[in-house]
Amino acid sequence: MAKKIPVYSALLIGALLLGGCGEEATNKDNESKTQIEQKENQAGDFSVEVTSYQEFALDQIDQFLVGTEKFVNLIKAGDIEGAKALYPLVRMYYERSEPIAESFGDLDPRIDGRLADIQEEGKGEEEWSGYHKLEYALWVENTTKGYEDVADQLLADVKELHALVQTVEVTPDLLITGAVDLLNEVSTSKITGEEEIYSHTDLYDFKANVEGAEKIFSILREKLEKKDKELVKTLDERFKTVNELLAKYETADGGFVSYEELTEEDTKALASAVNQLGEPLSQMGIVLE
Repeated sequence: MAKKIPVYSALLIGALLLGGCGEEATNKDNESKTQIEQKENQAGDFSVEVTSYQEFALDQIDQFLVGTEKFVNLIKAGDIEGAKALYPLVRMYYERSEPIAESFGDLDPRIDGRLADIQEEGKGEEEWSGYHKLEYALWVENTTKGYEDVADQLLADVKELHALVQTVEVTPDLLITGAVDLLNEVSTSKITGEEEIYSHTDLYDFKANVEGAEKIFSILREKLEKKDKELVKTLDERFKTVNELLAKYETADGGFVSYEELTEEDTKALASAVNQLGEPLSQMGIVLE
């Protein structure tokens, strides 16, 4: 005859078994949740990329400040040829980091505004300042006399920009839109030669804008490859095409020829290559999905 288990013992065993099963199920649920959260965090965590871009932008603005100080010193010393040689090189630092540099209200127009931009806003020439006003002094008036205050104001504005950039919040969206905006600037306005209307150093700006966009692409590359390897391949090819076109106009000292030397066919080819790059570049937003 089988030994009877007391009722209270049977109930206790049942409770323990149910508790064990419940605990096991809860553990499994917690593990599943943790795994899902880890995957979601891995997919949506851009902290590494954002930090990488911040470091790049900060370095560019550091170099921009150092270069601007040298440029201003040349202006104030009356060294026209020295200032002309340095002008496009220093501005490349600004052009590479424009997604951040342009985000501070009035600073961008004060540093980088063209006379046409000022006039479109209904302002007079006396309110014009920054690099392009000094460009006018160097290439049109062929003098630095009377522009010392403009140079001092430029340096003060760049110092203010340098301080503000230290605190800027970089978002994944800024990376995507910033890369596209850099190319749009080339294809929609700079291709006409209106950016460097006096010095015709536009190709330096082109190159810097492309380098800025390519840097963002390289930062996002690992995430892009996980989502769309074909897109990465296309972007590699399109960047190569644009860079090869720009290389045709490089000088022996690593600079670029005057934009005036390009024919209409040359500018059309550049515009077409940049546009063809811009379309797949805008698709980088898939990494944010």
